[in-house]
Amino acid sequence: MSEHLRTALDLAASQIPVLPLRAGKVPFGNCRRCADNACGGRPNMKNPGRCACPGPCHAWAAATTDLDVITCGPWRRAWMRASAVAYHPGGAGLTVVDLDNADAITWARENLPTTQTVPTTRGEHWLYLGRMQSANAVRPGVDIKSTMAYARWLGFGTGTMAYLPDAVRALAVSKPATARPAPQVITVPAPVGGGECPHRTPTYLERGIAMAEQRIAEARETIHATVYRTFLAVLSTHGRCGCLTEAHTARLFTAAQAKGESPRHCIDAWTNARTRLGL
Repeated sequence: MSEHLRTALDLAASQIPVLPLRAGKVPFGNCRRCADNACGGRPNMKNPGRCACPGPCHAWAAATTDLDVITCGPWRRAWMRASAVAYHPGGAGLTVVDLDNADAITWARENLPTTQTVPTTRGEHWLYLGRMQSANAVRPGVDIKSTMAYARWLGFGTGTMAYLPDAVRALAVSKPATARPAPQVITVPAPVGGGECPHRTPTYLERGIAMAEQRIAEARETIHATVYRTFLAVLSTHGRCGCLTEAHTARLFTAAQAKGESPRHCIDAWTNARTRLGL
């Protein structure tokens, strides 16, 4: 058993999700069935969720406390080649303030509550109890690693861990938002039905499309799954009788893109929903 595997098992026993890192402090590459983006980009890389691949695939999402997974064949082979152990702070209920240089450390000592501190190669990790969204470059030399992120395990450090302060949460909030590109106009053929439509009334159909737009707009996370389920619901109601027009599908795609969904994922979700319903 390698030293890294022993460390990983100890951390997992303490309910700290772990994963192996290869040279360069980066996760292992995707497994064979996900190579060349064959899995569609793994929605969980943008939304919370676990990786279901047999190997340590998909970075932070692969982190686990499952001893059977950590010691299985593909993972054992990864541990033999690993250069370090990483963990998912958010999965352990923690937030890591990664201070990358001396100036960042000086700033933290002047502005943040003291807490458990772990020395790193170039700076320090400050650990707080509580989780939040992760964000890079919130200040010069300062990253926040919590949900949807991983951090290298460098030991327990020193000091007593403090609760996550508002001063750290504010760093992510104050970071300028990245402008999203304007939604692309995508033409997707609407299902063509036949026969009498039991609900071909403008009011009924408009209410259904408006509710679908609202459901997408109010999604707080797992936007890929929300878009797919919404498309599936709309198609199951209006997909067989010819109610839907290309104008309706354009509205749904626009709503999805406004939440950050890519045009390709919109098309994939629409196609997968039609396929499931046999349309």
